[in-house]
Amino acid sequence: MTEMTFMQAVNNALDLAMEKDDTVLLLGEDIYGGSGVEHLEEKNEDAWGGSFGVLKGLGPKYGADRVIDTPISEHGYMSAAVGMAATGLRPVPELMFNDFIGWCLDAILGQATKLRYMFGGKAKVPITVRTAHGAGVSASAQHSGSYYGILGNIPGLNIVVPATPHDAKGLLLACIEDDNPCFFFEDKTLYGSKGEVPDDYYTIEIGKAKVVEEGEDLTLVTIGKMLFVAQEAAKELKEEGISTEIIDLRTVAPWDQETVLASARKTGRVIVVDEDNPHNNTATDIASVIMREAFDYLDGPVLTVCAPNTPVPFARNLEALYIPDTNKVITEGAELIDDLRQH
Repeated sequence: MTEMTFMQAVNNALDLAMEKDDTVLLLGEDIYGGSGVEHLEEKNEDAWGGSFGVLKGLGPKYGADRVIDTPISEHGYMSAAVGMAATGLRPVPELMFNDFIGWCLDAILGQATKLRYMFGGKAKVPITVRTAHGAGVSASAQHSGSYYGILGNIPGLNIVVPATPHDAKGLLLACIEDDNPCFFFEDKTLYGSKGEVPDDYYTIEIGKAKVVEEGEDLTLVTIGKMLFVAQEAAKELKEEGISTEIIDLRTVAPWDQETVLASARKTGRVIVVDEDNPHNNTATDIASVIMREAFDYLDGPVLTVCAPNTPVPFARNLEALYIPDTNKVITEGAELIDDLRQH
């Protein structure tokens, strides 16, 4: 085990995947620091490693044939990646920010997610799109959204949103091995977070949630960094004698109904905490499934705590209000929590 940052865990996963399988390759904007520019070749050999430096060191190790700098054309290189995947490679393109999905949506929606279905399972499209999401660094509205819910609506697409370095490594390796297209969401506010990560190659099952803390009174279902918001809320509630179960969903599509429903039936009270905007999102889908499948076990409505229905503000004070926090969980969950206090 080694203590790694989230960023290092992603880098390590890609390194191991590329070492194990020479069909795995990376492509994206500035991921090899302008390696194709002749007058910058020597000076800029590994200057960037992507916009956040996540791929640092992989260019010099594997070369420009496997760490490919692309033009600034998301539609162009994502379409190329789909073609690569359909013909036997395992490309891992980097979509710099998930907010840019509009530029390349046809490659994903129109082609990658439909090919295997249209050809009766004979075609494989093992593409893993890495992309950054999340508010909290004043990156403005065009670079701060969390759109895993939008993409989770597309049949045939796996959507993974890890919260810890350990899960980031194992889930990314699982995505790369999978023969279906995957989106791997990396919250940029978590890149510096640290955790213990096994040194060897391992995978974590896509679609399997993790019960991070067990409890009896209330279930908090979380996505991405909302895990840490829930843990803070659980600490406060524990002081009042309320036992909270925390589930890190880890995968948005498919999401783990079995684990979530088992917890809902046990505690009878559920709050889903999701940084996505509130309408037609993963949180509301989870709430509807619980209400349908576990209604007789519930002691109150399934509540959702989400970002407001606005773009992400640029101003730091407004951005801080935008992101769900512990106070918001306890305040908006008061209908359930006050009932527990009275008992």
